[in-house]
Amino acid sequence: MHSDATDGMPVLPRLNEPAPAFTAATTDGPRALSDYKGQWLVLFSHPADFTPVCTTEFMAFAQASERFAAANCALLGLSIDSNFAHVAWIRSIEENFGVKIPFPIIEDLSMTVAKAYGMIQPGASDTSAVRATFLIDPEGVLRAMVYYPMSNGRSVEEILRLLQALQTSDTHGVATPEAWRPGEKVIVPPPKTTAEAEARKDAGYDYVDWYFCKKDLAA
Repeated sequence: MHSDATDGMPVLPRLNEPAPAFTAATTDGPRALSDYKGQWLVLFSHPADFTPVCTTEFMAFAQASERFAAANCALLGLSIDSNFAHVAWIRSIEENFGVKIPFPIIEDLSMTVAKAYGMIQPGASDTSAVRATFLIDPEGVLRAMVYYPMSNGRSVEEILRLLQALQTSDTHGVATPEAWRPGEKVIVPPPKTTAEAEARKDAGYDYVDWYFCKKDLAA
């Protein structure tokens, strides 16, 4: 785990390595990273409860929660607020916007989880977590992380799209192009030898050049 700070600066966890383990209190009781083994997890932080940008994000995650669940993915929020604040905020969202928050939120008053995941960015704040999002696979490996500034909300649709792209790459051994969505052509990994490059043109793919070929997943 690469979470120790050096010279006061956070050291971020690294892609394709085990995500930092944690056990924490949440609005649904204790949660540990190990509880999510066997399914994907989107762990996401927000600067503070009762803030307008965070409210829009939490409503978007709530409204997309069934789509994440259909992709075998759980959602888990976090901020450096108490569970009392979390519960009050959840109730306020439901009362004012008619949106029920169906996923737990970590209480991280000690900033233990936030620091382990590099959610505290000194250039932004020493006391609030920035908008960090981590995609962790069923084996507990960190597969993607995305950071947004405090002033701008993230796109929940993009996080869902990225999850679907990662799952497609894992299942089919392919890459996905910019803005790829399920059902669209995927990228065939480039050949590794001269002979394979020569044969690529006649392999039946959507061929542009030896290094750039696409295919339908059904093909």
